[in-house]
Amino acid sequence: MRNRFYIFALVVFVLGISAYAADAPFPGAKSDWNGYDEYDFDCGGRAAKVVVPKEAAPGKPWIWRALFWEHEPQTDVALLGKGFHVVYLETSDMYSSPTAMKEWDAFYDYLTKEKGLSKKVALEGLSRAGLICFNWTAVHPERVSCIYADAPVCDIRSWPAGKLTSPGNPSAWQDLLKAYGYTEEEAFAKFKNPTDVLEPIAKAKIPLLHVVGDADTDVPVSENTAILEERYKKLGGDITVIHKPGVAHHPHSLVDPAPIVDFILKHTDKGK
Repeated sequence: MRNRFYIFALVVFVLGISAYAADAPFPGAKSDWNGYDEYDFDCGGRAAKVVVPKEAAPGKPWIWRALFWEHEPQTDVALLGKGFHVVYLETSDMYSSPTAMKEWDAFYDYLTKEKGLSKKVALEGLSRAGLICFNWTAVHPERVSCIYADAPVCDIRSWPAGKLTSPGNPSAWQDLLKAYGYTEEEAFAKFKNPTDVLEPIAKAKIPLLHVVGDADTDVPVSENTAILEERYKKLGGDITVIHKPGVAHHPHSLVDPAPIVDFILKHTDKGK
C-alpha cells in the first residue's frame, strides 16, 4: 500500500512539473535578471536568452541586444518596465557573417511565429554589434522598427583592421577573416560595412540613434558614425547622434537612459 502511495505521489509530482513547464512562456532554465524572469535555452545550436516583462505591452514589442549581454543594461531594464521583451542570441565574433545572418533569421522566426512577438523589433548594437544590426536590417528592413547603435563599428578598416587612425584589434581582425573565409584583400573588397548598406534602410524610413564618446580612439567617431551620419542624411534618412564629450569607447550607454528609451518607445508601433 505504501509503495502504491509513493508511485501515486511521484506521478502527481511529474505531472505538476510538466504542467508548470507547459505554462512557461519560454523553454529552458528560468532565473532572475534584474527582477524579471530570464529564460536560457538553445536555438539552433546557439545559446539564447529571453527576459520577460511583468506584463507585455500591446503587440508584444521587443528589443534585440545583438552582443555583450548585461553590459550597461539600463536601457533594457527600463524597457522591460515598459512591457518590452529583451532577447539575445550568442553570435559573438561572427561579425555579421552569412552563418550569423541565418541564425538571426531563425531566431527571429521563432520569436515572431511561435511566440507571437511583434513582427518589428528594435535593435541594440554596441560596438562591433553595429555590423550585424545594419547588415541584417538592410536585408530585412520590414522587420526593424529602429536601431539604437552605441559607439558602433561602421567601417572594418577602422576597427578591427586598424588601417585608419584606430589601433584596431589584430585578434578580432583574424576572427572576422575566419568567420567569412576571406583574405585581408578580399575583406576590404567584399565586406559590407554599415556605411555601405544604408540605402534600403533609409528607403524604409528606419530611424537611427547613435550614442558616441567624442574621445573614442578605438572606434573613432570621425571614421565611423560621422561618415554614416552624413551618408544617411544624404539619403533622406532620420538619424540622431548623442555625443558624450570627453568619453572614450567605454562606458557605453547613458547613465540616465531616458533619451534612448524615449527614442525606442517613439518608434515602436505597439499594434503590430
